[in-house]
Amino acid sequence: MPPPGDYFLNYFGYYDGDLRDGDGDKVPGASVTAWFDALRWVKVTDQQLLGGNWAMHVILPVVQQELALGAGSKTVTGLGDLVFSPLVVAWHSGNWHWVAALDFYAPTGKYKSGEPRKNIGANYWSVEPVFAATWLSENGWEVSAKFMYNIKAKNNDFRPAPGAPKMDYESGDELHIDYLVGKRFGPWGAGLSGYYVKQTTDDELGGRKIPAAIGPWSAGRRGEVFAIGPSVSYTTKGGTLLVAQWQHETEAENRFRGDKAWFKLVTPF
Repeated sequence: MPPPGDYFLNYFGYYDGDLRDGDGDKVPGASVTAWFDALRWVKVTDQQLLGGNWAMHVILPVVQQELALGAGSKTVTGLGDLVFSPLVVAWHSGNWHWVAALDFYAPTGKYKSGEPRKNIGANYWSVEPVFAATWLSENGWEVSAKFMYNIKAKNNDFRPAPGAPKMDYESGDELHIDYLVGKRFGPWGAGLSGYYVKQTTDDELGGRKIPAAIGPWSAGRRGEVFAIGPSVSYTTKGGTLLVAQWQHETEAENRFRGDKAWFKLVTPF
């Protein structure tokens, strides 16, 4: 977390992947490509809470997505789900820096019941406790990790096909870990970064665990993915941070597996 002030962050990138079944094998005719641009505002205050700086943030993503699921593909453009938190606390002690937060995901994204190829948003609320830590040495070595646990509500407007009756669909909760190991050389930084996502509970339809007979996934559709790739950063004399990353998903089950390239801008204002 930066010092007290207001900050604008922009995440711009591209993702390309293929759907994988419960054994990690490619599902024929199922793929996704997406351009995304997420706009984020962070405010760090001088006010102390539990011995740390109180902060808040909000993220609004815009997405253009092409999704293929068997019979053809559809391209849609629109808003994704809004993420916000009024409760972020940051602590600093020597080489160590910590952040704790409670994020909320609002169903603002484009959604059309019964037509998944036209959906960008999830159409349900979720809450996500967050804990992040960074160790930054005097000679520039950095080790950072961010731990998130996403707890999902039900989608009460789910249809398995257009015109079918509405059903309650509850996606399983997920553990999400981001990581970075790198070295700084003056204004430059380089290292390896990535993420690990593990679904910890089953997907449920109408209150019951989804069986393996529905779709190419295994029972419960518990997704899992691991990604790793290079990261390069540069900090300008004015304090603006530029980051470029490419992350390759090496293993995936019950979800898409592919590559993500993205750029991040962080600037005070």
